[in-house]
Amino acid sequence: QVQLVESGGGLGQAGGSLRLSCVASGSIGSIIAMGWYRQAPGKQRELVGIITNEGSTNYADSKKGRFTISRDGAKNTVSLQMNTLKPEDTAVYYCNARAILGGVMNFWGKGTLVTVSS
Repeated sequence: QVQLVESGGGLGQAGGSLRLSCVASGSIGSIIAMGWYRQAPGKQRELVGIITNEGSTNYADSKKGRFTISRDGAKNTVSLQMNTLKPEDTAVYYCNARAILGGVMNFWGKGTLVTVSS
């Protein structure tokens, strides 16, 4: 199993920046990728972006340019730098880890709320 703990959410202002972090523990050697998803009120959870162990990144089109994912493998952390915040970025942000444990498994953090005021 993999446990994920997010931090760094809170209140941001439109045009400002916030940085989220996520620390993984447990079967970290099984992780092949980590990333972030978000769920806005009344909407489905959606991809923000992911980063593989090799450092390859994949972002949802709408997040390219404003959001940057980075990974510190030694510290088992993944971070999300969010710039030029918009009110529509308001959501609960979830850390995700994809691991090989018998098969491909997805693990989730409990989420951290980001609220962007206009």
